[in-house]
This record gives sequence, structure tokens and C-alpha cells, in this order.
Amino acid sequence: MKPFVYDLTLEEWQAWMKTNSEAAFRAGQVFDWLYVKRVLSFEEMTNLPKGLRDKLAEQFEFVTLHEIAKYKSQDGTVKFLFELSDKNAIETVIMKHSYGNSICVTTQVGCRVGCTFCASTLGGLKRDLTAGEIVAQVVKAQKLLDDEEERISSIVIMGIGEPFENYEATMNFLRIMIHPKGLNIGQRHITVSTSGIVPNIYKFADENLQVNLAISIHAPNDALRSKLMPVNRRFPFKDLIEACQYYTATTGRRITFEYALMGEVNDQPEHAEELAQVLKAMPLSHVNLIPVNYVAERDFKRTPRDDIFMFQRILERNKINATIRREQGSDIAAACGQLRAKHMKNK
Repeated sequence: MKPFVYDLTLEEWQAWMKTNSEAAFRAGQVFDWLYVKRVLSFEEMTNLPKGLRDKLAEQFEFVTLHEIAKYKSQDGTVKFLFELSDKNAIETVIMKHSYGNSICVTTQVGCRVGCTFCASTLGGLKRDLTAGEIVAQVVKAQKLLDDEEERISSIVIMGIGEPFENYEATMNFLRIMIHPKGLNIGQRHITVSTSGIVPNIYKFADENLQVNLAISIHAPNDALRSKLMPVNRRFPFKDLIEACQYYTATTGRRITFEYALMGEVNDQPEHAEELAQVLKAMPLSHVNLIPVNYVAERDFKRTPRDDIFMFQRILERNKINATIRREQGSDIAAACGQLRAKHMKNK
């Protein structure tokens, strides 16, 4: 299979031009056609010599994202179910905020991490996406917004899959997104979320990026976290916290800890107190409390609203900064994995 045209960073395009005896400045022209003009064929790259366009067509493919379904929520959230060239399906979500448009992208077809409350893990991991298949989701969304004379202002890598198990593709995706000659998304407007792949948290800390890091934590101790998130058996809670401390010490940046509240599982006052004690060792941290999404194949129920506020108050009383995530797209199954799970079941 040919590589995708979106797989390459600008530096990799420059190297390709050199290898193929083309002028280095042609790399910038290709980048401009892909990410500023957002064309979908080599023939549209009219300032490139025909011989170069032919060469590109011989060696690269554009990513095929066939739109299986598109749903629009009452709150403006748009969710896509895309089919890839190999017939696998992925999800992408555009979220409307007062401060701009955010896109949530997928990094894998399925997920092997196995969180017991998440729809993304149903069916396991099929394969990693290439950097270009992740980039294509943003380009597709931006082309939709072009019609409304709007642009994507922020990116969250929180869709289907574990981005730190597809590390190199995720890093190339980031390099393409933040490049000033590309879509030029500000680094601090991008967030990567991981379930806690400890070795790659250390690697990410050393990347010298200003991209935000979020950690899915969901429990205050090893025993409960291992039940909810099997990844904790590979990378125990203590090791995860040490990696997070290294990250904040190295980058000076805050970590967001995501905590999905599940009724009578991890949402009791004693859980909040225990979590507060753990996070006192993490002064550069913030807790994002998330009411768990209903998944038909799972058995978890939502924490009552008053108990969510109580959990937040306990954390704040212990000097732990905590907010409650605003829900979006609940009427269109916008939480990651839900639409794909329904599609797989129907197939």
C-alpha cells in the first residue's frame, strides 16, 4: 500500500524532494496545497510541474474517509462515522464552544487498553492509524467548517484508541498540526489524553512541546484502578504518578487528571479523600470530573448530580483544583466509541 500524502511532515517532504531530485522549495508548495488550500488531488496543485505531479500520484495516496454517517446535536456538536480504505470504521467529533471549534480525533481502530466502562474497547484493537489518517480527520472537519467561514481552533486527541500506543504516528500528527506552514494550530490548544502508558509519558516530557497532557485516572488506588483499567496492571499507580511528577518537573506544565464518576463504584466521599491525598504530591494538576457515559454493553450507572458536586467540594477542600466536564452531544452518542460500537453490532 502506498503511503498517504498526509503522513509526511514538512521535513520529510523536503527529504523526499531531495531524494527525487526536486527543488527543496517544492515541499513548502505541497504543504500549502494540502493544509492551506486543502485540495484533494495532485492535479489541483497547479504550480507544480506535471512531471512532479505524476511522480506524486505514483507514490502517494490521499486518505479515503468515506462518510458513513453524520449526526448534529442540538448543542451544535457534529459526529462523523468514517469508513477507511480497508472498511474499518472510526469516529471524529467537532465540538462548538464559545471560544471556538474543537475537534476530537481518533488514533486507532478500536483499543486494546480494555477500560471496563468504555465503548471504544468493544471488539479490541484492529490496527493503528497512520499519521495521515489522523491528519485527514482534521482536514475533513476543516473543509466542513470552511463552508461556514470558521476554523478549528483546538484539538483533543481523545477519540477511539490509546495515542501513546501509537506514539510515532501521534507525534508526526502533532508536528504537522502545529507547523506554521500547515494548519498552524497553537500547541497550547492541543491536548493528548492517555490511559497511562508510563514509558511514553517520559518520552513525551522530553519532546520539548507545549502540548497539553491529560491522564485518565478514574480511581484513587491500585486495586480499584486495576479493576476499571487493566492497563494499571502493566503500569501501576505509583509508577504512573512518578512519571507524571517527571513530566511536570521537566516541562513546568500542568497535567489534567480525568476522572469518570461511576455510581457506587468510585464516587464515594472516601474515594474523593483518597484521591486528594494522592494528588497532593502533584501541585501542577487539575481534576476533570466526568459523569460516566451510558454504554449498553456495560453495567455502570451515573453518579447523582448532588454526589458529583460533593466529590468536587471534597477535592477543593483539600486544595485540589477540580471542575465538572460540560457534556456535549449526548443526544447523538457523541462519547467516543458509541457510534462505532453500534455500527459494528449492525454489521
